[in-house]
Amino acid sequence: MVEVKGAIMTSEDVIQRLTHLRDDSSMKAVVLRVDSPGGGVGPSQEIYTEVQKLAQVKPVVVSMGSVAASGGYYIAIPAHQIVANPGTITGSIGVIMEFTNFQELLQKIGLKSQVVKSGEHKDIGSPVRPMTPDDRQILQSLIDDVHSQFVSAVAQGRDLPLDKAKTLADGRIYTGRQALEAGLVDRLGNMQDAIDLAAELAEIEGKPRVIYPRESKPKLFNYLVEETLHSMRQGLQEQSVGGMQFIWEGLN
Repeated sequence: MVEVKGAIMTSEDVIQRLTHLRDDSSMKAVVLRVDSPGGGVGPSQEIYTEVQKLAQVKPVVVSMGSVAASGGYYIAIPAHQIVANPGTITGSIGVIMEFTNFQELLQKIGLKSQVVKSGEHKDIGSPVRPMTPDDRQILQSLIDDVHSQFVSAVAQGRDLPLDKAKTLADGRIYTGRQALEAGLVDRLGNMQDAIDLAAELAEIEGKPRVIYPRESKPKLFNYLVEETLHSMRQGLQEQSVGGMQFIWEGLN
């Protein structure tokens, strides 16, 4: 069992585990449990590549949890089978960049930014100047290129015509049941169904023994910080009244 939970911002731990499982002959199949809304393009593509390599050696089945969208769907594509719950939120095949401009706010409070740059577009996406037409064209070209890579991966991995993959890849989300109808997943079921399917593909007789990842031990510093915050929270809850109690609970 390999788990990918939360936003995909790094890939090192997942890649290390996938590489280990690829080389471990005692592991007959792998279930990739995905519960992620996506994340960075680079880390998602790196995990995608390792899942692809693993699938060339042994059966890989993806089990989708609550959410397996955008990069979370990307990493699932190379698997032999994708199993989703009927209500899983998946799809969101697309790429997005967002920029916030603070220029007017800075002017109101009397702040002005000074920029020294080596080229015209070095500060592209800057929050302290308007986006120019050239900036937008460059960024749109970048988005389109990454999106085309995503679409091609979907078409290849799901054995879909490229035109159909483009139609499905307009950024919308799908339920697991809708994704099944669209050809984005293979069947509906829960994690145990995915485990049984992986055992079947690996021709494992009897009940398979599932090896889960070891829980990482918290570092001493993190432990001390968590304990300190816990003590602070208890103290504030005991001593605070009215608004203070409300603010603290609101932050948590």
